[in-house]
Amino acid sequence: MPRVNVPDLRFNSYDSDGNGHKLAFGSYSDNTNSGSQSFSGYGKNGNGAPAEFASYGDTSNVVGSKFTGYGELGNAANDSFKGYTTNANNPNNNFKNYGSGGNGGVDTFSSYRDSANAGTDSFQSYARTSNSAKTNFVNYGKSFNVGFDAFKEYAQKGAMDQAIGFKIYGFNNSFKEYAQKGVTFAGYTKPTESTKPDGKTVINGIEEGKFFRESMLKEGTIMRMPDIKDRMPKRSFLPRTISSKLPFSTNELIELKRTFRADEGSAMERVVVKALSECERNPSPGETKRCVGSAEDMIDFAVAVLGREVVVRTTEGVAGSGGDVAIGKVEGINGGDLTRAVSCHQSLYPHLLYYCHSVPKVRVYEADILDVESRVKINRGVAICHVDTSTWSPRHGAFVALGSGPGLIEVCHWIFENDMTWTRADC
Repeated sequence: MPRVNVPDLRFNSYDSDGNGHKLAFGSYSDNTNSGSQSFSGYGKNGNGAPAEFASYGDTSNVVGSKFTGYGELGNAANDSFKGYTTNANNPNNNFKNYGSGGNGGVDTFSSYRDSANAGTDSFQSYARTSNSAKTNFVNYGKSFNVGFDAFKEYAQKGAMDQAIGFKIYGFNNSFKEYAQKGVTFAGYTKPTESTKPDGKTVINGIEEGKFFRESMLKEGTIMRMPDIKDRMPKRSFLPRTISSKLPFSTNELIELKRTFRADEGSAMERVVVKALSECERNPSPGETKRCVGSAEDMIDFAVAVLGREVVVRTTEGVAGSGGDVAIGKVEGINGGDLTRAVSCHQSLYPHLLYYCHSVPKVRVYEADILDVESRVKINRGVAICHVDTSTWSPRHGAFVALGSGPGLIEVCHWIFENDMTWTRADC
């Protein structure tokens, strides 16, 4: 089924009670777009039924597979997943009660999700209560962009003499209630961590703490705060009566360069051109954006998007920046409900310029930042959590840092020094 757009397939009780029946899926869902396959009760109660999945979902876009009760209560089942969702974009696979209660089953995952982009796999009650199950994961999940895998009650709850091997396995995985015996890990990859000359800890090229999950925003959490200090040169807004008369578009670039004495090939020219490029970029889906060079323009934009009753917030200071902090009392803005906010970030420009934008489906929080040892309040942080990340690039730094991919997780970040976020006033 190669090159199919949005395949949706269901295999229900397929080959159930089969005896020695070999099943093979070769180049299945290859090069498909946004596929979804469901295998329910597949090979259940089978006897010696080998199943082979080769190049399944190879180079597919957002393929999703669900295996429920696959090979359950099977005898000597032999399943092979080779090159499954290799090179795929954000594959999502769910194995629930796979091989549960089986006898002498052998499962092999070879180059599974290899070089895939930020896939997510869930193994729940896999090989549970099985007898002499043997499973090998070789070169599993070696994604170029970090994925996430969860193993819950894997080979546990009465499993006997199982042998599970993980060889050259990717990172960012969760093992919950995992059998303590018969499991080996070899060549398990750890996130690449380095320290830059300025002392910042960087993981997979992204500063630690720059992005985090919403679940971290609860009292008692210890987390790394990124460097939130304002590194921009000190500048001021211009009064709107002046800023409104200055050229500000690529069509007026020659006049703009003359105004700021930006010579050809100079650093000033690069600053001006980069700011214009960002300000004139088409908005992302659902985004409303505007660059503002005066306080009046910023207020007008926030009011136009949110209404007249608005409040502006920013993180109070820089205490805790670049180090571990404890989270104290957390308050959800607008009751902690999904809301719309306008966030404004500084852009490098000759005078103070902010890139303001609004995106739907966010939650905004204020949190007390505490010293880890004394638990004394040292700062008051403002954080925004983007709940809908479905339109973000798979290469976004948040997914590199946290794993997963667009639309699969929410992403939070702090509001840095001298940046700000506007919300509707709480009634």
